[in-house]
Amino acid sequence: MRHAYGSHRDQYAELTLPAIPAEEGPFPVAVLVHGGGWSAGYDWTLMARLAQDLAARGWAAWNLEFRRVGPASGGGWPHTGADVLAGIDALAALDAPLDLARVVVIGHSSGGQLALWAASQRSGEGVPVRVRAVVGQAPVSDLEAHHSGVVAAFIGADPAAYAEASPLRRLPLGLPQLLVHGEADPVVPAAMSRAYTERARAAGDHVTLVLRSADGHNVHLDPGSVAWAAVVQWLEPWGP
Repeated sequence: MRHAYGSHRDQYAELTLPAIPAEEGPFPVAVLVHGGGWSAGYDWTLMARLAQDLAARGWAAWNLEFRRVGPASGGGWPHTGADVLAGIDALAALDAPLDLARVVVIGHSSGGQLALWAASQRSGEGVPVRVRAVVGQAPVSDLEAHHSGVVAAFIGADPAAYAEASPLRRLPLGLPQLLVHGEADPVVPAAMSRAYTERARAAGDHVTLVLRSADGHNVHLDPGSVAWAAVVQWLEPWGP
């Protein structure tokens, strides 16, 4: 079911609940943040199969859409980041059997940057919805190291925005993190996740790193993959 969290056409999320009676809830919530280079050419459907798999496992899946880079969508930094936060906060207003004490965020690729960054903003006390754990699937965790035309289109011309938006610059995030990355990934190098993990651990964060030697970039979107199985297993402490 689609729910708007703002007035823009791209400010909405798809909520998928487990196919069991609501009275068996409340259900833990997995917020899904799709990748696609922050571009309006990609949307929430990238994570649709993962949402269905999570719902079959007893999770409520909150699959976010947000403003992205492109003239019709009007996203880019900081608007895209603000949308992800607003989408997470909107969980508090939903009339649904959700356990807001068990909210996790999962992001793939550029969505991994957004997921890690949003977790840094919602990991403490006194926030509308507190995030308890975050998963980065081949995440762009260091925007400065991954500097490219795609990143520049997302961030804009202000050099200070790189420090503001890059998860590496937000450490420590203050919550458990899982990074799953394929060493055969041609889009986001696995070395980025290795370097991020070292820095995060040194800063005091608890980070689990799973490296898959033969995996490419989009295997993470396959609910039948070993990479996804690692995510599901790691999430068990917050799950149903």
